[in-house]
Parts: sequence; structure tokens; C-alpha cells
Amino acid sequence: MITPAFSIGIEEEYLLVDPTTCALVEAPKSLMTALTQDLGDQVSPEFLQCQVEIGTKPCATINDARDDLKRLRSAVLTRAADHGLAPIAASCHPLADWKKQTPTDKDRYNQLGRDLGGVVRRMLICGMHVHVGLDDNALRADLMRQASYFLPHLLALSTSSPFWQGEDTGLASYRISVFDNLPRTGLPPQFSTWAEFDRSVQLLVDLGVIEDSSKIWWDLRPSSRFPTLETRIMDVQPRMEHALTLAAITQCLMRMLWRLRVKNQRWRVYDRFLIEENRWRAQRYGTTEGLIDYGRGEIVPFAELVEELIDLLEEDAGVLGCASELHRARDMVKATSATRQLAVRNAARDSGADKDSQMRAVVTHLIDEFHADL
Repeated sequence: MITPAFSIGIEEEYLLVDPTTCALVEAPKSLMTALTQDLGDQVSPEFLQCQVEIGTKPCATINDARDDLKRLRSAVLTRAADHGLAPIAASCHPLADWKKQTPTDKDRYNQLGRDLGGVVRRMLICGMHVHVGLDDNALRADLMRQASYFLPHLLALSTSSPFWQGEDTGLASYRISVFDNLPRTGLPPQFSTWAEFDRSVQLLVDLGVIEDSSKIWWDLRPSSRFPTLETRIMDVQPRMEHALTLAAITQCLMRMLWRLRVKNQRWRVYDRFLIEENRWRAQRYGTTEGLIDYGRGEIVPFAELVEELIDLLEEDAGVLGCASELHRARDMVKATSATRQLAVRNAARDSGADKDSQMRAVVTHLIDEFHADL
């Protein structure tokens, strides 16, 4: 059996803010022109004019991904500063009102507005997608079914959206609750084969419901553009090194499942209903509460789950050259972006700041964190 490339590609969405007022700002055309000159097709506008999307090239290793992602983030940071703006990489702006945002005038986004109506207008959210190169369709279908078990783990580690329109939502990832209002989202169905997946997608295409599988927005999907599995459940990360840790875990998970496959073994496939419960726990609590270990039949603290995950993926991280990134998951358990944002809010509140000032303190914190690893 030919070993897959396990190449990785990272896509991230950022918000543009005024560093003084901390309010969202629409990207000036001159900013997007400058970014396109710098980055070519690795940068693009997003659904709302206050958003920018970047994507790395296919990278053989996590170190290659670090170099490219650093170049992309640095360019966005520099060009935004030239226009008096700052990028933040959090999945929800702490205090912005989605009703005051302007969609990007682009055919794809105009069509989304016509197709999805009111639910798409609330899409003031940003995500992080990780592609892993698997150039065999049967393998992609097989690993998608098994990898779904680990999607709540990735969500919990990534949570960066506790606030919405100035309110503490009580959720570590409010982004998920917004995105889930769209059709064809959530955990992927448990297709047994590639043919089963392909038939289901083609039925919707033939009916004119969607033009292709790019309009399927599951937490994990076969990419319609690349020979990859694309993990989409994660909140975007304020710090670049945390994004790289999530990418490394995703890469290692795919290799681990492939490694089992070549030994005629596999990860147990649990009912989607059960995985949904862990997805909710990750959305609600992040890493502060445990997930259900269905093999053990108990709720396990997240720090313990991460230690088990590291042990499970250690061999793969060694082969792929990302052991240090894998081990950094221990630090992320202690303080996800959601918990760091809440700590900043609490400190501002305890010092006597009003609610708006508390949220501006969180935005300033997110601006600083974007700089941290560049």
C-alpha cells in the first residue's frame, strides 16, 4: 500500500478592527489590493467586508506550514497597520453587532444570501480549516467515518468565542451555535464507502439544490477542490503556535487511523448521537469539563484525555516531525483562548470597568495575541 502524503494546508479567517475603538472595520479596497499583490491567491475577501481569509500552500511538514502561515499572518498584520487597522483571530468579535455588518459583493456570497436568507446574515464568525492530503477516495471515506470521534476534542482545544454582541454566552464556542443554523452542517454522516457519499452528494446536485460538494459544510468533509480531508470544526486561534498545534494533531490523527488500517484494524465507530453529546460538551465547556469516553463508560477530565491522545499519536508525531507541537496541547488544555478572554474580561470587571470597556479590553488582548508568535 502506498503511504499517503499527509500534507497539510491551513485556512484561517480574521476580523479587522480599529485598534483604538476596538470596533470592526470594513476592509478598504486598497488593503485587499495590497494583500493580493503580496500574497496572490493565498488571500481573499470573506462573506463580510470586515473579514479576510488566508490559506497556506500544501505543506509537507508542520515546519513548512509554520513558515508559510507566519508569512501570511505577518503580511495581513503589516498591511492592516498601513491602513490604521489590526487583525484579530477569534471566532466571534466580543462586542460587534452582526446587523451592522456589510456582506461582500461577490457572486458566491450574493448567492449564499439568496439561498440561505436570514440565517446567513448572522455569520459574523471566523473558523480555521485544516486539510490533510489523502489522495485515495476510498481512504478518505474510511478515515472520515473514524475521525469523527475526535472532532469534539479538537473543538474543545480550539474554543475562542465565548462572547457575542457584548454578552458572555456561557459557551466556550458560540461560533458553533451560529454556524449550525446553516443547512448541511454539523458532524458528517457515517458513510460506509466513497460511492455512498458520492451518490448522496450527486442526488442534491442533480436536483439543483447545490452545485457541488463545496456547499456541504460538515465539521469534516472530503474537499471538493483538493485530494484532502478537511477538518472544519475548529475555532480560529489568536496565537499562531496554537493553530499549528491543532494542525499537527489533525495530521497525526489521520496518520494514526491510516496506520491502523494497514494492520487491518480501525477505530471504533460510535453512533452520531453519542459523538454529538461530546460535541455539545466541547462547545459548552471547552476544556474545563471532561468528555465522555464511551469505551470506559465515564466522563474523563480533558487533561487526562489529552495525555491519552498524546500517547496515541506519539509514533505518528515522530514520523511527521511535529512532536513538540503535539506536546503543546498540554498548555492549551490549561488555557484555551476562551478561558484567556474570560480572564481578561473578569480582570477588567473587577477593576471597575463598565461592560463596553470590559469587551474592549478583550479585543485589545486579541490584538496583542495576534502579534505574539510573529
